[in-house]
Amino acid sequence: MSAEATNPVSAAEAATTDVAVRRRGRARIDLRRLGRAALLGATAGPAPRDRLPDAIGHVAEAHRAHHPEADLTVLGRAYVLAESSHRGQFRKSGEAYITHPLAVTLILAELGAETTTLTASLLHDTVEDTEVTLDQVRREFGDEVAYLVDGVTKVEKIDYGAAAEPETFRKMLVATGSDVRVMSIKLADRLHNMRTLGVMRPEKQARIAKVTRDVLIPLAERLGVQALKTELEDLVFSILHPEEYETTRALIADNPGAATALDGVADQVAAVLREADIGAEVLVRPRHFVSVHRVRLKRGELRGCDFGRLLVLVAEDADCYAVLGELHTCFTPVISEFKDFIAAPKFNLYQSLHTAIAAPDGAVAEVLIRTHRMHKVAEAGVVALGNPHVGQEPDGAAAPGTGTDDGERVDPTRPGWLSRLLDWQQSAPDPDTFWTSLRADLAEDDEITVFRADGSAPGTISLPAGASCVDAAYAQHGEAAHACLGARVNGRLAPLSTVLGDGDTVQLLLAQDTVSGPSPEWLDHARTPAARIAITGWLRAHPESAAPPAAPRDPRPQVSVPADRRSGAELHAEPVDGEPPAAARPAGCCTPVPPDEITGFRVRGGSVTVHRARCSAVDAMRGLGREPVTVRWGDTPQGRVTLVAESFGRPGLLADLTEAIAGFGAAVVSANVEPPSEQRVRHTYTLHLPDAAGLAALMRAMRDVPGVYDVSRARHSGGLG
Repeated sequence: MSAEATNPVSAAEAATTDVAVRRRGRARIDLRRLGRAALLGATAGPAPRDRLPDAIGHVAEAHRAHHPEADLTVLGRAYVLAESSHRGQFRKSGEAYITHPLAVTLILAELGAETTTLTASLLHDTVEDTEVTLDQVRREFGDEVAYLVDGVTKVEKIDYGAAAEPETFRKMLVATGSDVRVMSIKLADRLHNMRTLGVMRPEKQARIAKVTRDVLIPLAERLGVQALKTELEDLVFSILHPEEYETTRALIADNPGAATALDGVADQVAAVLREADIGAEVLVRPRHFVSVHRVRLKRGELRGCDFGRLLVLVAEDADCYAVLGELHTCFTPVISEFKDFIAAPKFNLYQSLHTAIAAPDGAVAEVLIRTHRMHKVAEAGVVALGNPHVGQEPDGAAAPGTGTDDGERVDPTRPGWLSRLLDWQQSAPDPDTFWTSLRADLAEDDEITVFRADGSAPGTISLPAGASCVDAAYAQHGEAAHACLGARVNGRLAPLSTVLGDGDTVQLLLAQDTVSGPSPEWLDHARTPAARIAITGWLRAHPESAAPPAAPRDPRPQVSVPADRRSGAELHAEPVDGEPPAAARPAGCCTPVPPDEITGFRVRGGSVTVHRARCSAVDAMRGLGREPVTVRWGDTPQGRVTLVAESFGRPGLLADLTEAIAGFGAAVVSANVEPPSEQRVRHTYTLHLPDAAGLAALMRAMRDVPGVYDVSRARHSGGLG
């Protein structure tokens, strides 16, 4: 561990001060000075009614920058209560404890959080660590603030032990499920704790940093709070990888002129956009430490433009594409670097156009193009969306689904991945399973959206990239997916192992019985924790299903019903070249029945084989120069036909199919059942129909049998006779 990481402040300040220096025009807030101001405020007595206490002046300034009309009096009252209740409490660093809620609130204020969130942030430790009660908070600040404080309080103080960590984060997810602002406060809380982590033992620093890396940083990414995520990444980097951190820090320090290279490209871009009469703000955006480290690993030696990116801010969505067109026209674009996250936003609300251009001098610069509102959401994520329960969207439109008839709170800003976490965490049988599944789920960086073919609401399913039909089944049907037999993907039959792509349409096919269940092989295709936990639970409850199926003795199709020689429909063939009429019989490849359009061909022995007019054998016979024979149906309505039923294997399927056939008075001449392949079974039936006109109805009845997804006339080649 480096000296920076063990010093109470130097590691945190080194990581954040360097970043602040590279962010032009943004002075670093001295949290220690805020702490001294808090102590002065405590000794000097309460502030006059007409102004805020000096200790939260920075908070008020940052808040007013985002919300000019905000009423700051409630923040003053919240600070007075927090300061008085925490008076006499100190952090391990020796600072007054009030500096912690102040710092957390300042972080959120800089991100643009609304007043209610800041008020709850100031009070987030009072109910847990002082004699202040939740009822007192409710009386003085209202139900909304009390709700948030209660949600944060339910997440007990983390002692960072191996056993306590999983349950702590389970509680945090449950609390966040009702209001994402709870998670926002906890993430800001963790950021300030990471800034002051140097007072702890090195082994404890490493343990906290690993949990932050594995869970908190991915959560910040999922919520879109990039400003918070990047600083957490740098702080974790300095603790877990001190040597690489020092190398990166020195690399940045040794290239003070790196920004100059980007300044030149920025000036050229700004000039091009001015000439095109596009109003835009062009900024140089330095990379943070971890980003520089990743670029160095990817590209090796770094050039000046690699230490940052250009950010182009415009007013409207259409302007983004106008800027893109100008850049690709006036500069040489690097096509492989282009990504459109406006038309297809990331799962964490992020929207931007990404591209890279080569300037005339050969310098290659990455460019981000977005509107001012996109930039706010990109930096602050859900924090920038404000209060999700006031019935207003960020643009002022009415927010759908902000409440239910039974009073349950509904958060319209809650993303799909959070809903999935909340669903499967309830089924996790033990803390270890939950912890392992949580870390695996958060490790998924990309998300896809698939559409439900049945058109029912909601019409889409959000899944992690790489998810299969198994995952879609459990996401849509929960434990009912145990009876899933297969799926249609984009209208075509597909095995459950099929990996889904973004925009696919999925129709999941379920058995009607309750006997069916998943096989152990499903675990090989399940990507989501919800699917894996549900499948594992079912297999544990049904250990007999986990045993591998016995291999079939004979891989050849098994004939379950012997063939007979009963006649089919009456056929007549016209005489050819004065020869007597020949006997006509239906071809086995297509088994025509009245009123099919038919044609015949003479075969060896002088008889005529009759095919359906569209049978592939007809084209083959003509290709051999065989002349067709005119044939017609007689007056007998009976007929013989071969049907192929495609189905998913399940108990009792053969009995149900034969029952459906018998219901139409059809006699089974022969029946072949092929061994299952990927849970799919093919049944081939040759049937004698008392009335061929009922064939269509019979096929519909067979398709209605649970597990059967298609029934068709036989199309196999029956030979050329």
